Amino acid sequence: MNFKFEKKIGLIGAGNMGEAIINGLSKKIDPTQLNIYDIDKDKSKLISEKNNTNLCLTTNEIIEKSDIIIFAVKPNIVLNLIDNLSNSLNGKIVISIAAGITIKAMEERLSHKHQIIRVMPNTPSLVGEGISVLSPNSSVTDETLKASQEIFSAIGEQTVLKEELMDAVTGLSGSGPAYVYTFIQGLIDGGVKMGIPREIATKLASQTVLGSAKMIMENGENPISLRGKVTSPGGTTIEAVHLLEKAGFSGIVMDAVEIATNRSKILGEK
Repeated sequence: MNFKFEKKIGLIGAGNMGEAIINGLSKKIDPTQLNIYDIDKDKSKLISEKNNTNLCLTTNEIIEKSDIIIFAVKPNIVLNLIDNLSNSLNGKIVISIAAGITIKAMEERLSHKHQIIRVMPNTPSLVGEGISVLSPNSSVTDETLKASQEIFSAIGEQTVLKEELMDAVTGLSGSGPAYVYTFIQGLIDGGVKMGIPREIATKLASQTVLGSAKMIMENGENPISLRGKVTSPGGTTIEAVHLLEKAGFSGIVMDAVEIATNRSKILGEK
């Protein structure tokens, strides 16, 4: 579904996530409202031509032509970049998708008071099925927040949370795809062990996870309630669920989210 958008968006960084944002947005709004810059001129040119967006050759050019600046660069680069561009960013809305970089750290490097939004997207955004969590600073207006939500709705779902929960978001949805891939691989290998060809096992496992997630999203039903509908008394599924729970399956997943959250805090402090 397309949406009306009046502001011009400048995206600095044409890596995987930057490209995903451009690909998604160019289908939702007039691509001439999108400006793109990357130090890799050849790559940014290809992405720009593919999506009919405007190609900028310098950071100053993209800032001059844009109302909203999205920093889609690596965490070890973004703060120096913001520091160097501080004066030219005056009056611009600043959005960063750099993991672990706090709003406070960005505010300290800007010469004026800015509307700043920190965003944590995840890798399924590359296929338009991501989930992005937005955390605005105190200067962000309702209008700006709504516009930012529309931007990230172009690559999947989005929600708003306080910044203090961003490490937990990293542990859950940021790292979460890796946990899901690990689970899917286990399903595939289980199918292969039982004689199913790997190609078919991959299709069965992937679609099973996709369909199960879709039932939760569309029905809004509790996962345990949905699990109960599959586990017939004395049947095959309850035997398997018993084994998983006896091995601490749910607890291990909870531990994974917790340890990734704590690691995110440590990296953020560094």
